[in-house]
Parts: sequence; structure tokens; C-alpha cells
Amino acid sequence: MTDYDVLRVFCGPNGGYGNELGVVREGSVLPERSDRQELAAKLGFSETVFVDDPERGVIDIYTPTLRLPFAGHPCVGTAWLLDVPELVTPAGVVGARLDGEFSWIEARAEWAPPCTLRQYASAAEVDALEVPPPGERSETGVPPEEVLGRTYAWAWEDEAAGRVRARAFPARIDERGDSRSRGAGACTGSIEEDEATGAAALLLTERLGRALNITQGRGSQILTAPQPHGWVEVGGRVFLER
Repeated sequence: MTDYDVLRVFCGPNGGYGNELGVVREGSVLPERSDRQELAAKLGFSETVFVDDPERGVIDIYTPTLRLPFAGHPCVGTAWLLDVPELVTPAGVVGARLDGEFSWIEARAEWAPPCTLRQYASAAEVDALEVPPPGERSETGVPPEEVLGRTYAWAWEDEAAGRVRARAFPARIDERGDSRSRGAGACTGSIEEDEATGAAALLLTERLGRALNITQGRGSQILTAPQPHGWVEVGGRVFLER
């Protein structure tokens, strides 16, 4: 088995929760895309990153079913692991910085995979949502024909303070098990709910035009802040599992 690190990204204040990420630091051991895709499927993380140049921060991102030009939590976690000022992704150059216990990236909303942002009246409504059955679209009140990519269900916990409660559900898969979302966190039959989703948080921040403090999943924390000229910062805590 190829050596890889396991990180948890967007952990809560007590160090718990977060979304797991696999990182192959020596991407040169698997130069072919087909081999990388096979390993990503075998590992089963929502995303696996292959580092092609650790000094320049050149990375390649895969879900279990497809290659991504950009994804949020893989960039936040890999930037922390490599401690570099930027990451080079197929979508573009992602700024990176460390600030105390938080790892931050700066990216553009148009780089994020498709996502349906669905607002609810209260955090309690978001908490009460049921995980959709495997292979079905998220039952979050969005007409099936309007669902684009994963569904990001959110509500204000404290609008004045920018505090948000959110949950994310992968999109439908077809009979062959291929994702129709063509986006990060693609459902493979084992991922029922995304614990923490940086790209969706980026899109929500771009839509609302303000800094957010998001609690997602069981207790993960994502911080965001809009920047000039269409850029958005996304940050969170990262811990090395192994």
C-alpha cells in the first residue's frame, strides 16, 4: 500500500469531529491518473490528495469516483501539512496561511463544484433533516429537477454574529454507482452526509457577502471571510491522525 497521511480538517474547538482527508506526500509513486483514482476509491475518503511538488504546493485531488480541479477541505488540510504559502491546483493558485490554530486558504467561488444552497428557518429544522436513502436525492425540500450537486442545508443560529448551522448531503448516484453531481464529496454509496464541506461554505459566503462561523455535521467548525475582487477565505483546525 502506498504511504499516506490521514488528517481531520475543520475540527471543532475541542479537537473533535472534522472531515477525514488522505494525503499521499510522494505523488510521484503513482504518476498515472488511473492509479490515483484506484487508490482514492480503495481508501474511501471523501477526497484524497496527491502531492506532485511539495515545495511549490502542486497537488492533485480525487474523490472515490472522480478527479477534481479544486476542493475546500483538501486544500485547507494539505496547506497545513505542507506549510506552504500557496497551492497549485488545476482550477488555479490557492493562497494559504496559518494563523494560530487555524489553517486558511483563499479561493474563488467559481472554482467550487456545483451545490444547491437551501436555507431553513431555524437550526432545529436543519438538525431534524433525515439522511436521504442511498441512491436518492436529498429530501431537503428542493424539487428533484432543481438539485445541482450536493445539497447544503443551512440556517442562521445567530445572524448578527454570523453563526450558521449547516449539513451537507451528497447528490444522487445512478445504477452504475457513478456520481451525477460531478463535484467534491461525490456519493459512492458509503458517504451519507458530509461532515465538513469547505467548497459549499465558500459558495455560501460568496452569496451572503459576509464572514461566517459555520457548525456543520456533528460538530465541525468552518470559518470564512469574503475578500476583495471575488476571493473568499476559508479556514479551520487541522489534526494529523496518522
